Amino acid sequence: FVVHLIPSGILNPEKKCVIGNGVVVDPAALIEEIDSLIKRGIRIEGRLYISDKCHLIMPYHTAIDRESEAQRGARKIGTTGRGIGPSYADKMSRVGIRLGDLYDREGFRHQLSENLTEMNFFLNRLYKVKGFELDQVFHAYLDYASRLEGFVTDTSSLLNRAMGQSENILLEGAQGTHLDVDHGTYPYVTSSNATAGGACTGAGVGPTAIHAVLGVTKAYTTRVGSGPFPTELEGPLFEMLSRKGREFGATTNRRRRCGWLDALVVRYAVVVNGLTSLAVTKLDVLDEFDRIKICVGYRSQGKVYEEIPTQLQILERCEPVYEELDGWQQPTTGINDFDRLPKEARFFLKRIEALAGCPIDIISTGSDRSAAILLKNPWDRARIADSGKLS
Repeated sequence: FVVHLIPSGILNPEKKCVIGNGVVVDPAALIEEIDSLIKRGIRIEGRLYISDKCHLIMPYHTAIDRESEAQRGARKIGTTGRGIGPSYADKMSRVGIRLGDLYDREGFRHQLSENLTEMNFFLNRLYKVKGFELDQVFHAYLDYASRLEGFVTDTSSLLNRAMGQSENILLEGAQGTHLDVDHGTYPYVTSSNATAGGACTGAGVGPTAIHAVLGVTKAYTTRVGSGPFPTELEGPLFEMLSRKGREFGATTNRRRRCGWLDALVVRYAVVVNGLTSLAVTKLDVLDEFDRIKICVGYRSQGKVYEEIPTQLQILERCEPVYEELDGWQQPTTGINDFDRLPKEARFFLKRIEALAGCPIDIISTGSDRSAAILLKNPWDRARIADSGKLS
């Protein structure tokens, strides 16, 4: 299963799933995803809730995203081309259209007409491509609204009521820390706040409700699209990581760039997210390596950096300073007991803890659900002092 908009928890028949107000939604893509899951036997009705405050991706957003990226040439950001950035830009410019707006037929038509006047001019004059017809877009989105109506609600109230009833709530981030528009490798970032703080504004819950923040990192580092990547590998080592890790983007199917684990990247994520613990995934991907490296610093023009430089031009010149460890060269796939891991693998994990300054709660040793080592259960009631807290 590959999901893009619907939370992955939809695969658990006991769970309810919410798409919060911080998400920009392409309704056609969402309906396609709903239908795909239903065809595969996943029950959606009564389990999926979509915020009426979600901003919509309109056809002109996708067109602008695609044309803008094409004109960047060598400066391409590496966007998915799905209109996400332009939709967030309209949101901040206060001309965006929200999902709830579709149910005010006349108000929606008026706003769409104003937007198309500007966007069609933009597309025609700057990019020399055809614009969009008002009636065609208007009726298409009314059809989407009709199909989605049963899922649309005030999800902030829904979540806060659930907290009042002491239900467990898991907020799922969609992007990595270093793609955060404020804290990432700008401009090679996404268009929203992918860090933990964005969970509050993106879901409509207060920051005091957050009880724990679990950060997820692979046992190595990957990146899709453009941007600086000091530990990036090429040749046979890259091929080994890419092949065994099945490193292809879920949305774009582009091959991910792969490199050794960057401890500076992980440590920075610990700080800006306030991580309380880590989940380390794909440990088994490193099983074949006789030597394993961890980046513990950067070097540029004779200077060593122990933290990530903010200036992109410096970061792009940085070379990694490595600490080299023995590999274990034996299978770890499916192991679910920490003491059964090879001693070299245990040492590698303890070095991650030490370098990141954050304890590891979960270790993944394969793609099967049972292929995991649970050192501490994030849902242990003894760890949640107050009811109605989020993780």
